[in-house]
Amino acid sequence: MKKVLLIEFSQSGQLSEVLRSFSRALLDAPDVRVHIETLRPRQPYPFPWPILRFFDTFPEAVHLDPPQLEPLSLDARERFDLVIVGYTVWFLSPSLPITAFLKGPQAAELLRDTPVVTVVACRDMWLMAQERMKELLAAVGARLVGHAAFTDEAGTAGSFLATPVWVMSGKKGPHLGGLIPRAGVHPEKIRGAVRFGARILERLRAGAALDESLLRGLGAVHVNERLISSETFIRRGLRLWGSLLRALGPQGAWVRKPVLLVYILWLVVMILTVVPLGVLVKALLTPLTRKRVAAQKAYFGAPSGSA
Repeated sequence: MKKVLLIEFSQSGQLSEVLRSFSRALLDAPDVRVHIETLRPRQPYPFPWPILRFFDTFPEAVHLDPPQLEPLSLDARERFDLVIVGYTVWFLSPSLPITAFLKGPQAAELLRDTPVVTVVACRDMWLMAQERMKELLAAVGARLVGHAAFTDEAGTAGSFLATPVWVMSGKKGPHLGGLIPRAGVHPEKIRGAVRFGARILERLRAGAALDESLLRGLGAVHVNERLISSETFIRRGLRLWGSLLRALGPQGAWVRKPVLLVYILWLVVMILTVVPLGVLVKALLTPLTRKRVAAQKAYFGAPSGSA
């Protein structure tokens, strides 16, 4: 009997839906036992989010300050043939409950020398968050063998409004007669995720090594090279703002609120200027930097390979 561990934290339920489709073949297989571990923060995160509570989580998110979790429902000494870690992106970083698990003492026991596949469901800006995931997994001795990214159907421009409206209202939309598009991953993309579990099941049954070829050729990720520089620049700004806000006090401190309002204005300006400018510059320079762009796509697309 092969054993697979699936770790998740999903506020809206979309990530759980993606993961169930992704793992469908494994869940249905009589010769595979899948343990689903849903992380439970001791202080729950609301959904939908009140606007200031939402932005007040970003300093800790970008600095990877782990919150406390309720105890896991499994013995950390148990060994698994594969671990699937599903996460969402908070401010270009993994969600705080996932950070808390990976920085906790049980992660090193569960994941050391174990093949891991990461699955993200988010807007199309996930590159910097996956970089943090790589660092956290390496720190506990895990072997990252695959990554799959499921991004919002609204695209970069559409999700700029669609995602915050969904997060703060709990409604995917569309809104305003379609002026704000529907948020979230397209249902067809979610249904299509079954191909990944089928590939994994095939490898497990064959007794083949679960290595970096596991998800290749399945269109697991699409790296939008035009967003690389934008993500890098915005993340640096987030860390600077985060350092300032952490110095003012913990989450919920009243002294952080006025500065948060200034930060929100900065973030909106950055997204409206830096992101499109970065996309434009990247497009203009592409003919001169083809080799560099190809190398960047290969790096950020690893280990699954960019479609």
